[in-house]
Amino acid sequence: MVSANLWAMGNNIENSGTKTSISAIENGVYRILSLDGGGAKGFYTLGVLQEIEGLINRPLCERFDLVFGTSTGAIIAALIALGYRVNDIHDLYKLYVPSIMKARTEKEKSAALNELATQVFQDKKFDAVKTGIGIVATRWVTEKPMIFKGSVAQAHGRMGTFTPGFGCTISEAVQASCSAYPFFMRKNVTTAAGDVIELIDGGYCANNPTLYAIADAVTALNVARENLRVVSVGVGVYPEPKPSSLKMWFVKKYFLSVQLLQKTMEINTQSMDQLRTILYKDIPTIRISDTFERPEMATDFMEHNLDKLNMLRQRGSESFASRELQLKAFLL
Repeated sequence: MVSANLWAMGNNIENSGTKTSISAIENGVYRILSLDGGGAKGFYTLGVLQEIEGLINRPLCERFDLVFGTSTGAIIAALIALGYRVNDIHDLYKLYVPSIMKARTEKEKSAALNELATQVFQDKKFDAVKTGIGIVATRWVTEKPMIFKGSVAQAHGRMGTFTPGFGCTISEAVQASCSAYPFFMRKNVTTAAGDVIELIDGGYCANNPTLYAIADAVTALNVARENLRVVSVGVGVYPEPKPSSLKMWFVKKYFLSVQLLQKTMEINTQSMDQLRTILYKDIPTIRISDTFERPEMATDFMEHNLDKLNMLRQRGSESFASRELQLKAFLL
C-alpha cells in the first residue's frame, strides 16, 4: 500500500494551482522532455531529472511544454505531467520497483505493476495533466504504436473524434506502456469508443520516444523548428550482469531472454535516435544517456537491489553535470 504521505501529496498536487497551457511558449521557446524505457534503470533517469529540477527551481511540468515517455519513462512522464516533484517520484520508485522486479512470474509482475499504477494514479484521466503528454504503447495485434495524449492539439488527424487518452485512465496507459511481454502480461484497455485493444510495452516501437515528441510539436502543434528545445533522457548503458549459476537450464533460459529483450530495446533506442538526427538535425537536442563500463555497474532492466539502483541514480546526477551549461542555456 502507498504511504499516507505520498497519497496526500498526490491529492494536494491535483488540487493546487492552475494547469499550464499546453500551447504556452515562454520567451518564444517550446521545450520537450523525452524519457526512454528501461525498467528499473529508470533510477538513472531520476538522477538526471533531480538535477534539472534543482536547476530550474520549479516542478518540471512548469518548464516543459510537452513530456513524452515510454515504459518506465511513461511512469515518470505521467507523474511529472500531474505535477509531482522528482523526489516524490523517487520515493515511489523505491517503494514499488524492487517488488515489481522481484516478482517471479509474468502474472505476479503485472499484478505488482497494477498495484503501483492503481494506488498512485487512482482513476485520473488525461484531462488532469498540467502540461502536454505522450505515453507510448504498442498494439499487439496490428503491431503499431498507440500513443496516449492529453490534447486534441497533438492529434495528427481524426480530430473530430479525439478523446484525451482514448478515454482510458492514466493508470491503464502507464500499465500498457510498461507491459514488457513476455515478462509481463499483455494489457487490455477499452477505449471511449468501446474498442478493446491488447497492448504491450511501448519499447517495442519507440523505446526512445523523442522522434514522436518532435513530430507532435512540428507537425501537429505547428511549432517552428527554431523555437524547439529538446531534452532526451535515457537510462544509461551498462555491462550485462553475470548470474551466479547457470547450472539449471531454466535459469539460463530466463537470463538469456532478459538479455535478448534488453538488446532489442537498446537497438530500438539507438535506431530512433539515429533517425532523429537525420530528420531533425537542425533542432537543438541534448541527449543524456551515458555508457558505463566498470564491472560493478553491471545491471539490467530487472534490477531490484536498492543499493545498485541508488548507484544508477547517482550516475544520472553525474551525467547531468557534464551537460549543465548546455541545459542552462536551454532551460533558464
